[in-house]
Amino acid sequence: MKLPLTPDLTKAGAAALRDPRISTAFVQANGLTFEVDQCGTGDKLALCLHGFPESSFSWRYQLPVLADLGYTAWAPNLRGYGKSSRPALVEDYALPHLLADVAGLIDAAGKSEVVLIAHDWGAVIAWEFAIAQVRPLTHLIICNVPHPAAMQRAFGFAQLLKSWYVLFFQIPGLPERLLGRQQARPVAEVFVSSSVDKSRFPPAVVQVYQDNAAQPGALTAMVNYYRALLRFRSKRKVGTSVPVITTPTLMLWGEEDVALTVESTYHTEDYVRDFRIRYLPRVSHWVQQEAPEAVNEMIKAFLLDEAIPYARWELNLVPSLAEASPPVEGAAG
Repeated sequence: MKLPLTPDLTKAGAAALRDPRISTAFVQANGLTFEVDQCGTGDKLALCLHGFPESSFSWRYQLPVLADLGYTAWAPNLRGYGKSSRPALVEDYALPHLLADVAGLIDAAGKSEVVLIAHDWGAVIAWEFAIAQVRPLTHLIICNVPHPAAMQRAFGFAQLLKSWYVLFFQIPGLPERLLGRQQARPVAEVFVSSSVDKSRFPPAVVQVYQDNAAQPGALTAMVNYYRALLRFRSKRKVGTSVPVITTPTLMLWGEEDVALTVESTYHTEDYVRDFRIRYLPRVSHWVQQEAPEAVNEMIKAFLLDEAIPYARWELNLVPSLAEASPPVEGAAG
C-alpha cells in the first residue's frame, strides 16, 4: 500500500507512518543495546537488516506481512543507527562485530527457526553471516546487494564509477560535514534523487531518515561501516574457494540501482546451492520501499514454498503527456 501524506504527518515521525501493530522495544545483544521494531508473536523469527542511510523504518511494509505468516518479525536499528548503541571507533564497525550483533539478536529472540532478510549494508552482513554459517537459517532473502564473490567477479569500470562514494567515505570528517548540512538534508534528498517512483518518498518519509542521520555522532557511525569495510577486510587464503551457501536464497533486485550494476548479480548460483532471483524493472535500489506490494508477494511465495511471481514492466502508448505516468518534466507539448 501507499501511505497517504497529509500536512500533519510531515513531522509526525516513524510511528505515524507505519502499521499500528508495529511496536518498538530495546533488546540487549552482543554487549550492546538495539532499538528494534517488532511485529507478531510467532514461534519463528524473521530478522530484517536495513541499509545505509536507512533505519528499521525501511521494513515498515514487510513486518506486518511477516507477522501474518506466523513470524515474530524484528527490524533492528543496526549499531550506530537510531537509538541503538553507537560505538566510537572505526574498528567497531568491522564485519566480525556486525556478524556477532546478528547472532546476538537471534539468540535474544530465542525462536525455533530464523529467516534472515536484508537490504544494502544489511545484505552485506547477511551474505557473510550465511557464508560463515554463524547460526542456522531456514531462508535467506537478499535485496539489491550482490554476493561478495559474484561482485568481485563482475567488478569492472562501470561498477567502479558507481562505487565512487565508497572511496569518498574514507576521507576523515568530510563526508559527515557534507551529509550533515541543513540538519542532514542531503540524506533525505538521496532517496528522492535516486528513486524511480518518487511518490514512495514524500517529505514525511524522508524526514524520518533525515532525523535519524542528524542525531549527534550518527553520520560518523554510518560512514564508519564503509571505512571499516576497507580497513579491516579479511582476505581469503590463496587457493581457497568461497564456501557454498546451502540455505535456500531469494534475491530481489531493483534494476534501476544507481550504486550497483545488474551484472553483479550474474553467476550468483555458483555460490548458492538453492538460488532464485527476481528482477524488478523500473524499480530503484530501495526495492522493498519502492515496490512493497511486489516484494511482499515474492517473499510470501518463497517462504510458503510456492511459485515465486515475476515482475514485468510494459510500455504503454497514451494520446497525450497529461496521461503519461510519471509526467515528463520540462517536456513541451
